[in-house]
Amino acid sequence: MSDLKARLVAQALAEGFSKARVARPDAIPQAAGRLADYVGAGRHGQMGWMAERMAWRGDPAALWPEARSVLMLAEVYTPGADPLAVLDERDRGAVSVYAQGRDYHDIVKRRLKRLGRWFVDLTAKEGAAAEIKVFVDTAPVMEKPLAEAAGLGWQGKHTNLLARDLGSWFFLGAIFTTAELAPDAPEASHCGACRACLDICPTRAFPAPYQLDARRCISYLTIEHKGPVTPELRALLGNRIYGCDDCLAVCPWNKFAAEAHEAGYLPRAEAPLLAELAVLDDAAFRARFAGSPVKRIGRDRMVRNVLYAIGNSGDARLRGVAEGLRGDADPAVAEAADWAVARLAAT
Repeated sequence: MSDLKARLVAQALAEGFSKARVARPDAIPQAAGRLADYVGAGRHGQMGWMAERMAWRGDPAALWPEARSVLMLAEVYTPGADPLAVLDERDRGAVSVYAQGRDYHDIVKRRLKRLGRWFVDLTAKEGAAAEIKVFVDTAPVMEKPLAEAAGLGWQGKHTNLLARDLGSWFFLGAIFTTAELAPDAPEASHCGACRACLDICPTRAFPAPYQLDARRCISYLTIEHKGPVTPELRALLGNRIYGCDDCLAVCPWNKFAAEAHEAGYLPRAEAPLLAELAVLDDAAFRARFAGSPVKRIGRDRMVRNVLYAIGNSGDARLRGVAEGLRGDADPAVAEAADWAVARLAAT
């Protein structure tokens, strides 16, 4: 490892990242074709942004032609308790682990910027000034294939990234730079014959190993999907109101999961009562979820999800809550309330 790269990786770990590896911008030539096939099959659902700027998304070298290296970084958020236990608490909503604390975009980007500034200053002092651009999740960058190419981990059969030394629970960040850094070896799959992540999925969102149909994924349905969810699928949501952790939680590699140290990821919205969430208006929703990833879906989509959970709860005490929302101004919420009332009446 070159001295410059070694110092950069060491500084990344000092900043709080759990792991750092380097890939070339052109290290994922297969990505463009796979993305085109995925979008062409309609598996991206309503996520139109996946079809936009496909040239950049499928080819990191096209995103910033001057870049010569990509530093991929992992930030661990491993939960301290079993994230599947809440699925048995039918009067509460299950929120994905990553969204129970502060918004990771803010935390990771701030750390990336500090590291990037340090690197720019270092290279300037040494007479070989480098430029950088930082990315975390919101830009047209395919982080998971790049992370696999850099050796951070591999995309499992559930298409998420996992690693033998980190488990399943980590965010990804990227620093593109004009500096020439030696790339690391890519990571190979270590899933073997295991099917735990595929078999646990309630909605059967995996047409085959290493393939995901977002249109059936609970994370997509509760976060990205606008309007009513089809009755067949809403009945399978259980009490999941924001995201889903099932396929991550059952991965056997989590026995080696690294411990999270960032206080910002500690739960603030771990398992809220459905009855409390259902009655939130827009202002109360924004106040309750300020600084949380949950805020991005807005009050209407959250209450829609809560009503699906109420309908799936089998708890007759929640029927009155659903009754009160049958005339809601949002059509999807009103329809979800009708569905919940009818479903509870039938139990």
